[in-house]
Amino acid sequence: MKVFTGSISRQTRGVCDIHDITRDVETEIAKSSIDDGTATVFIPGSTAGITTIEFEPGLKKDLPELFEKLAPADMQYHHDATWGDGNGFSHVRAALLGASLVIPFSGRHLHLGTWQQIVLIDFDNRARNRKIVVQIMGE
Repeated sequence: MKVFTGSISRQTRGVCDIHDITRDVETEIAKSSIDDGTATVFIPGSTAGITTIEFEPGLKKDLPELFEKLAPADMQYHHDATWGDGNGFSHVRAALLGASLVIPFSGRHLHLGTWQQIVLIDFDNRARNRKIVVQIMGE
């Protein structure tokens, strides 16, 4: 078993800023020299998440609208009362989505569906420089 840890950097705008990072994950797999295994994609921090979607204009509008209904930005959050930073909604949205994803691959090819891409969604209320960890394990 081999393990390789790489990273991806992204400058984000916050407030449901969605980034397709599929090609970046594939690049990390290529750099790893591991042919078959799994890639764990993890976003450190508590105001962003990782998932898969069909990265197309409709869903890029649908997801922010959904998260606004689930955890409205203009609602009062106890986190905001504690810290005064106004991003309680960001933490709740990130908790709903989750911070990591595991994708199998073989022949250095991710096993994703035809219309499935790996995405980073930044929920924070400000721009951020995000560093995504990609840990690859396999043979």
